[in-house]
Amino acid sequence: MDYLLQGMGEEKSLTKVVGLFAREAEADIAVRRLLRLPGMRRGQVRLLGPQHAGLRARDLLSEALEPEPRGPVTTLLVTHAVAGMLGAMLGLLAFGYLVATSEPAVLNSPLLAFMAIVGFGMTFGLMLGAMAALRPDRVWVIRRVRSALRKRQWVVVAHATGAHQTALVQDLLGSSEAQLVRSL
Repeated sequence: MDYLLQGMGEEKSLTKVVGLFAREAEADIAVRRLLRLPGMRRGQVRLLGPQHAGLRARDLLSEALEPEPRGPVTTLLVTHAVAGMLGAMLGLLAFGYLVATSEPAVLNSPLLAFMAIVGFGMTFGLMLGAMAALRPDRVWVIRRVRSALRKRQWVVVAHATGAHQTALVQDLLGSSEAQLVRSL
């Protein structure tokens, strides 16, 4: 699914891997080690401390958890368009099948049946597009980060750009004393 979403929008980083640390020194070491991973750039790793606990959710998102400000919006629009069109096409195929099998309800009122079947197909496609773009798993990650910051913990957020980099980040943070949290 990562590859599908990366192709639909401008987001390069779809997975967030977060390490929650009790002490700043451990978090700082983790950041330095993460930056030495292959392909990891400076903008992909963020260190948050207790001083960030007072940030509003919007500011926290823009500062650390969503480093690509235009990416999520573009992904949202494109996934809606693509998924809505796919849903409409599936609805059109279902309507064609029902006409071909001489379904009496469709043959008695073809225009109404067409609008209902294709309309529902498009609606369900748009709903799936929203689920794919909004990524409800990120809400859980954001909630955990905010809770950790309020408890005066240090948070290392890594924005991995692929499955291999995600595995490397998880291995590195998992080998430390951090509590791991990640989005899908």
